[in-house]
Amino acid sequence: MKTASLITTLFCASVAANAIYIPSIAQKSGAGKPAATKTGIESSAQKNLVKSPSGSNQKGVTPIPSKGFSGELTEIAKSNYQWTGVAVSKKNRVFVCYPRWSNMGPISTGELLPDGSVSAFPDKKWNEWIQGGKVVGEEFICVQSVYCDSNGALWVLDPAAPKFQGPITDGAKLVKVNLASNRVEKVYPLNSSAPKGSYLNDVRVDTKRQVAYMTDSGLGAIIVLDLKSGNARRVLDTSPSVKAEDVKVIIDEKRWGVMPDGSVRKVHSDGIALDKSGDYLYYQALTGKTLYRVATKELRNEKLAAKELNAKVEKVATTCPADGIEFGADGNLYFTSIEDSSIKSLNLSDVKRELTTVVKDKQLVWPDSLSLRGDGYFYVTCSQINLGAKAATPYKIFRFKPKD
Repeated sequence: MKTASLITTLFCASVAANAIYIPSIAQKSGAGKPAATKTGIESSAQKNLVKSPSGSNQKGVTPIPSKGFSGELTEIAKSNYQWTGVAVSKKNRVFVCYPRWSNMGPISTGELLPDGSVSAFPDKKWNEWIQGGKVVGEEFICVQSVYCDSNGALWVLDPAAPKFQGPITDGAKLVKVNLASNRVEKVYPLNSSAPKGSYLNDVRVDTKRQVAYMTDSGLGAIIVLDLKSGNARRVLDTSPSVKAEDVKVIIDEKRWGVMPDGSVRKVHSDGIALDKSGDYLYYQALTGKTLYRVATKELRNEKLAAKELNAKVEKVATTCPADGIEFGADGNLYFTSIEDSSIKSLNLSDVKRELTTVVKDKQLVWPDSLSLRGDGYFYVTCSQINLGAKAATPYKIFRFKPKD
């Protein structure tokens, strides 16, 4: 992450036989371990707790009251290492990613297992790259986000900018993993769409039209990737809608992002969401309070000039500084509000278009990414970015379900 012209996205997740395995401190010795190679790195992850068929909570679930609001948090897991992205598959498998923002971190992408451990995914090889290592296109360098599509595939977005330096040549890519075989199905190189200073941040995939959309929070842009041809285009990079705004982000009564020289960090287009129909793409800058949208047919129209496409962008609402946004089962749009440790929702059908707080709890320290489970539950990571690379408290994942 950098100021002004610098990369600024410090915000912006089949157990193979040779997978790296990170044991939970809560796990009993020798109990329920998958066939995997241990790293010797302790994750302190708690058990991955899901609703049983009867609807009752399994042993170990920790409900956290959120008085005065419509949701209730359940702690799912915690780790000593900083994660950002989380993705839940159609079969309720949970995946996480650890960006390479420092020398800390056990792996790049992993699966959160039922016993609370995290196993390298899709295998150990993809997670073996180290700083200065050879880049051949079959390694995770600095994974920022993970996303499960409606067809059951996992998408891994790698901006290839470890420690916010880069992107490394030939490193930026979007990787599709087949969750039936747990193997990489396709690698989409994004070198031409990831210039110096960029940081590819989040991704959504339209499986019907075979198009992926990504945000660049380093310079500000939307990347449109044709999954059939592999052709990727940077669009809206001259539009104010993808740029950070002149806003003060206040966390715990302190302005976030102030650098030693007095400048302030700016994070451009970050959170992204695709509506159910796939007709509109919603996005906003992290250091910003304005939600925008644009019709995806316009994004896919390669004949439109930059100015013409910029003119198609619509301002939707005044929101809050948010790291992640995602649609819920109710059709509302949800935001991870970093200033007040909360999750907020926006009813797009409401003429007023005002935010409503769904969950608010001090344990939501920099709520980061959101992933919707099939039964309406959200999973949210807490990356604690405001506390720095060595936060004193564990990084957590929570689950909640908005009430009707």
